[in-house]
Amino acid sequence: MSIEPIISPSILSADFRYLEAQIRACEEGGADAIHIDVMDGRFVPLITFGQVVVKACKQITTLPLDCHLMVVEPEKQLEAFAKAGANIITVHWETCPHIHRTLQTIRSLGLNAGVTFNPATPVDGLAYLADVVDLVLIMSVNPGFGGQAFIPSSLPKIQKTAALLKKIGSQAIIQVDGGIDAATARSVYDAGARNMVAGTAVFKHPEGIKAGIQALRERLK
Repeated sequence: MSIEPIISPSILSADFRYLEAQIRACEEGGADAIHIDVMDGRFVPLITFGQVVVKACKQITTLPLDCHLMVVEPEKQLEAFAKAGANIITVHWETCPHIHRTLQTIRSLGLNAGVTFNPATPVDGLAYLADVVDLVLIMSVNPGFGGQAFIPSSLPKIQKTAALLKKIGSQAIIQVDGGIDAATARSVYDAGARNMVAGTAVFKHPEGIKAGIQALRERLK
């Protein structure tokens, strides 16, 4: 894959007292998208953001808004998130009994459609989604909390995903979320991922947000 690395800071790790300033710092630091982790307190323990936050982010930035729906019955909320300003909607394989239809619906709203796989979920089902998926998100931590350590078994899973996408002729990009920092980004890239979601490594970097993004860029050169 020749595509340049995409860095998508996750506002789950942002300081919400200064959200606008922190998103603007992501822009200035060279981020490619803003990753918004939507949690419902059912599929995962926490409750985080909804359409109101997405709408607010849309007024702050021109960067694409990448909405990761960690919710049950995501198909009931797709239109609302599209109207709020999402550019990408990613849903979990584990929550979608009719995943092909759900991805079709996301695309019909004019958005890029993504499917997410938890650490213990096999990716073999991708073989049936080649015509409807734009992004494949491999969770390299168990979803629900920021700041977790990268799960090493994610690397062969990323490699398998890359091989499967190539086999089925899909141009979908592999995104990885969980424990991405300057120590793990290169191995994830080498395994086949091109879109890196980073929260703590960006927003909690000791030298600031711009430095956090730059550290990832340097590692991915």
